[in-house]
Amino acid sequence: MPLANLALWSTGELLSPPLKLTKRSDRANCARDRPRGRQQKRCEKNRTPQTCSIIEIAWSSRRCSSKVCENRHVATVDVIIPAFNAASYLPFALESVGAQTFDDWHIVLVNDGSTDNTAEVIAPFLDRFGPKITYIKQENRGLPASRNVAIRSSTSEFIALLDADDIWMPCRLSESLGPLTTRPEVGLTYGLITLVDSEGRISRTWTGNRGHAEGQIASQIYMRKIELPCPTITFRRRCVDEIGFFDETMRATEDRDLWLRIALCYEVAFIPEILASYRISAGSMSTDSRRMLDAQLHFIRKHYGSKGCGLGPRQISMARAYKQQAEALKGQSRVSAALLSALRAVAIYPLDLDNFRTAASLFTRWISD
Repeated sequence: MPLANLALWSTGELLSPPLKLTKRSDRANCARDRPRGRQQKRCEKNRTPQTCSIIEIAWSSRRCSSKVCENRHVATVDVIIPAFNAASYLPFALESVGAQTFDDWHIVLVNDGSTDNTAEVIAPFLDRFGPKITYIKQENRGLPASRNVAIRSSTSEFIALLDADDIWMPCRLSESLGPLTTRPEVGLTYGLITLVDSEGRISRTWTGNRGHAEGQIASQIYMRKIELPCPTITFRRRCVDEIGFFDETMRATEDRDLWLRIALCYEVAFIPEILASYRISAGSMSTDSRRMLDAQLHFIRKHYGSKGCGLGPRQISMARAYKQQAEALKGQSRVSAALLSALRAVAIYPLDLDNFRTAASLFTRWISD
């Protein structure tokens, strides 16, 4: 990532002006699931107070080693960072945590079976951050499982998410924790992002959702009418104890799945500031239109029938999933396939004029090609 961009992020020059918020005070009704048990067995050795020790964690046939600090200070927020072959980006993510204006944080970093030099890149940060970082190394299990391992190892009241290839603004934690510490009805907060490419060049700034940005928004999450960018998410630790962790059977959309389950029980608060930069690179899940569509349809089926997730919202959600696939295929110059997806969106939910506009635009391009 160019150092010029890192400097720009760190100075806060990309912050957007405050937006008008809609405050809602009514708490959503919630029928909470039982918390999932911790299926971990720990064997500790070479323990020294306030110094790093090695902990062996084993489940089924998998093994995981972890560097943690015994009797460490319980921070206000645990920063969850899963890493898989992201050695070239990880230092920038860790530096952005170290640059936070709110400094009562602790990092839980999970090396998810990386085959690059991730371990070498992490080493100086273990020395530098000392008791403020827990390092876990495991066989590759995927993103949802890695996040769950980190969350189960957390001890803080709040959880903040950061992927290894993303970067935080210095105000990220201070802004995100505000509503959580002052409004007990809020279970999750999110904010704005800039999108960058693999070289760190800013492509655009996501300026937020047009409506229903906060409050009781479970139905809006289900219908995909709003986005909650992952590197800006902070939630209460007790939320996952009450409604469950990331669904490890889902290899995409598992984040929206958790946000929805939290939103069914708590209010969501919106932070009208740019809190992070989100990296989109070739080969990422967000660029695989087929896998994303399959994951979205699974998510829709899974939550159909929940409060606010009835027949109408299901049709809207399905149409948006196909429309999103059409836009992704258009970006890949696969116009014929994009047109078919757009037409399917129209057939599923013809009341949304945006579906017609997308289909008409693709039809015009298809005719001209």
